[in-house]
Amino acid sequence: MNAYQSYRNLPSLAGICSLTEAMKPGLSVEICVSRLKRYHYAFKRLHQIFTARLTAEPIYELKMGFSLHGHLCAEHATTLRKRVGEMREPPLGLEAVPDLHLEIFFDEILAAPTTEELGLGLYEQAVPALQAALEGHLADTNRLADHPSVRLCRFALLELADMQQFGAQVVLSLIDEPCRERASKWLALLADCLLAAGGLDGTGALRDGTPLDRLHSAQPYQFDRTPRRDERFSDPYNMAVNAEVFLYDEEFPPEPKTLMMFYKRLREIDVPEMMASIIVETPSKPWDYYRDMTRQLWDEARHAMMGEVGFANLGIDWAAKVMINHTWSLALNTQLKPIERHAVLYFIEQGLMPKTGKRFEWEVGLASHNPLSALFQDYDWADEVLHARIGRDWYLKEFKNAQEAVRYGDECWSRVLLNWESWRQQGLTQHRNWWPDVYRDACQRWGVQPDPKVLAYSTSYQTVRADLKNLVGSA
Repeated sequence: MNAYQSYRNLPSLAGICSLTEAMKPGLSVEICVSRLKRYHYAFKRLHQIFTARLTAEPIYELKMGFSLHGHLCAEHATTLRKRVGEMREPPLGLEAVPDLHLEIFFDEILAAPTTEELGLGLYEQAVPALQAALEGHLADTNRLADHPSVRLCRFALLELADMQQFGAQVVLSLIDEPCRERASKWLALLADCLLAAGGLDGTGALRDGTPLDRLHSAQPYQFDRTPRRDERFSDPYNMAVNAEVFLYDEEFPPEPKTLMMFYKRLREIDVPEMMASIIVETPSKPWDYYRDMTRQLWDEARHAMMGEVGFANLGIDWAAKVMINHTWSLALNTQLKPIERHAVLYFIEQGLMPKTGKRFEWEVGLASHNPLSALFQDYDWADEVLHARIGRDWYLKEFKNAQEAVRYGDECWSRVLLNWESWRQQGLTQHRNWWPDVYRDACQRWGVQPDPKVLAYSTSYQTVRADLKNLVGSA
């Protein structure tokens, strides 16, 4: 075989497509940009919906799924913004609504009155429509000339497929035929919106531009900042077990402290609930603000799931045994303004960096000889360093100096009222001490006898009132 023949066997055009495929006309820059702007609009609106509906969504798995999906949408919106900016487009016009019918489509899903309709709108309408648009782009564009767009479409399709797989399970688990029938008129409206818009990418048949009649979005959507939990969170007002006092008490051994750290991690469900309220109620920031804040929101959801896994690894039924409260997100969301909530978040994060914070928790995980605890705390610590940087980028710059920023966060946190006795009087909780049962279960798994002193631990947040300011497990 001569050299020329051997070269003929090599992939052409860096392997991205064949010569024949590269010869097709494809999309012009103008048409490509028009489509990219519509994909960007879809990802941005999906990010808005996942974030806005997270706080009041009671089902734990959906709260976690929305946290992830909002983060993914923010990331893909960011890459699309960058790509449009590369294509002779200043001013970019990325805040403009590309089609009135698409606006109605996403407004309707945002305003869906039930979890079931929300799931149908997101996972049977919006996500598949966006997938179809991106697949159409790959089919229509010239893969050589438009390779940067091809690349971002391929990556987006990978994660949209994951979202769609999650959504298919949501629909299968929560939605029956009577539910689908009740939503039929609304689902038909969503389909009509996409049809009237020429599809999400705008390539469909021409339409007359007459707006369709809104249903759920006839009145503007109102964000619900009150966190809600499903029935597995049987005592969400419970503040009977002070995790921080136990964790920092040198007389207690590291093994049971891992239980408290798993509790602290799972309790971080309230951070996405609170951060979503900051994101939704803080308009007109640069897009990178929303991307970074949503990344932190997702990290906090990951931390909560680390706690879930930690308990599962020990064979402990957290839903039955551990009283995961929502008092932190409830208090901040209902008592403070968005900037004040961000101030509290920043103030707490600053307290997580010294030895009595994330490094300490990692050291406890190592000393406990629980590899999972050490691993989770290692990544939790790394995440919190990133979050401190996000705080410096988007909160600290609002103040003259760091001292003023921390002082304001301290002042805002001091004004938050956690109504311990009021919740008891209202019959919302008895503040039952759940710790002994959890510790006994763990000791049985470990094959050891419970330490009487550890078993007797009963310090509550009310008992040590001053320690309320050290509720750092919530961030």
